[in-house]
Amino acid sequence: MAVKGAVLGDILGAQFEFDRPKDLDWKNVPLAEGDAIGFTDDTVMTLAIKKALITGADLVETMVSVGREYPFSGYGGRFYNWINGDNHEPYNSWGNGSAMRVAFVGEYYEDFDEMQRMAEATAVVSHNHPEGIKGAVVTATCIWMARHGKSKQEIYDYVLEQYPIDEYEYSTGYSLDEIRPRYKWNESCQGSVPAAMRCFYESTDYESFIRNIFSLECDSDTFGAIAGGVAEEFYGGFGSVDVEGMLKKYLDEELITILKM
Repeated sequence: MAVKGAVLGDILGAQFEFDRPKDLDWKNVPLAEGDAIGFTDDTVMTLAIKKALITGADLVETMVSVGREYPFSGYGGRFYNWINGDNHEPYNSWGNGSAMRVAFVGEYYEDFDEMQRMAEATAVVSHNHPEGIKGAVVTATCIWMARHGKSKQEIYDYVLEQYPIDEYEYSTGYSLDEIRPRYKWNESCQGSVPAAMRCFYESTDYESFIRNIFSLECDSDTFGAIAGGVAEEFYGGFGSVDVEGMLKKYLDEELITILKM
């Protein structure tokens, strides 16, 4: 269930989004520790999109309605205004918000072309910059590929084609060892999606994927939401990670209800 992987990735990543110790022992630190842990806007919008697609409701209306119930969940400034204002027109964003909320599309649609069209549809309501659209489509496609038995190498090759090493600073073609010394916190799709997918590529299970995210000074909750669905689908679950216990602890009743739809 890609959505569950994305939501848990958001929750686990949130604790280090803005408060990551310089000397973090990312290989051994407990997965869930610290006061900052909890869901963010990544989870709220991921589940809002799921609710809209499951119920056949208007996408924008559902995102606005659900989003307004969680006003302090960490929206970026322009998206906060999009949610809470009267103008819900797209604003040419390339931010990683389009990629962090698209997991259900990759999980839900069987037809490849329909999946890609719907991924774009969930992006363009706000993030209609070409990089914003690409981030959503690539994320959903990686989830779809994992669901349909594609190899890790095939997923990697697809992401590398979309984010070639000669055009993108944090292309998935760079190893984490190469990225770590120079990575700077980045809220763009182009600075987040390929690096998040590299965290998946170098993982061996869901937990090691999360720890790879911990190793970077990055928008860690969004990295978890972007590639968490890929990791869950590819590995067929969460291994020894107590996903049900964490979701029960950190999500409220409304979000759990949408998650179980």
